[in-house]
Amino acid sequence: RLDNTVYRLGFANSRNEARQLVRHKHFLVNKAKVNIPSYLLRPGDVIELREKSKKVVRIQEALEGVARRGIPQWLGLDKEQMIGHVKAPPAREDITIPIQENLIVELYSK
Repeated sequence: RLDNTVYRLGFANSRNEARQLVRHKHFLVNKAKVNIPSYLLRPGDVIELREKSKKVVRIQEALEGVARRGIPQWLGLDKEQMIGHVKAPPAREDITIPIQENLIVELYSK
C-alpha cells in the first residue's frame, strides 16, 4: 500500500500522517498524482514528492528521523531528491512486528 510505503520510506512519522499526506496529493507514483492511500505498489514503482511538497516542514522533519528508524531492504530512498522506489515485494523476514500467524489463521478459520 502507498500509505505504508510512504511511512516506511520516512516521509511521515506515523501511518495516519502518511495516509493524510497521500490524500492531500503530496506524492507522485511513476510521475502520476495518486491520492489513494490503499494504492498497491509493484516492484519498480517510483514514489516521489511533488515540488511544492518538498518544502513542507513536517515532511522534512520526518526525513531527518530516517537514520534512526531505518529503511527496509525492499525499499530504496534517495534522500537528496526525496525519491523512493520499491525494489521487491516485502518477504516474511522483512516484517519487524511480532506476529503470531497461527492465531490469525485460527481466528479466520472459524
